[in-house]
Amino acid sequence: MRAPTELVGARVTRTVFDHQVRISFTDHAPEGHIRVDGELIIETRFTFTDASGRQALLTPATGPSLAPLLGLFAKVVTEAEVTGLGTLSLGFDDGTRLSVEPNPDYESWNLTGSGIDPVLVGPGGETDWQH
Repeated sequence: MRAPTELVGARVTRTVFDHQVRISFTDHAPEGHIRVDGELIIETRFTFTDASGRQALLTPATGPSLAPLLGLFAKVVTEAEVTGLGTLSLGFDDGTRLSVEPNPDYESWNLTGSGIDPVLVGPGGETDWQH
């Protein structure tokens, strides 16, 4: 699987909370067409570090505790990497960071859309990451 480096330069255009956390990203190429239109779906606990360095462990389906994610709206991805068996780390232009580790029992995260390779990190994680 490929690490989602296509997200670098993309802007957060939407956040949705229910039993999952969904974050939409969009970026346009210099000539104006859409370069990336993707959605990250998080299905397990993850770490959110705000621009001041305050860290929180967030869990999908927990309602108001997910409020810190609202600050991601219009932020630009500056870093996207995958390490180990599928730990996704995203950095944003204001210093905010998001990290999702593989869950031993459930799917942890997946990425879909146009302009990016689809990724699904299943129970226990995935091997053979390409960077």
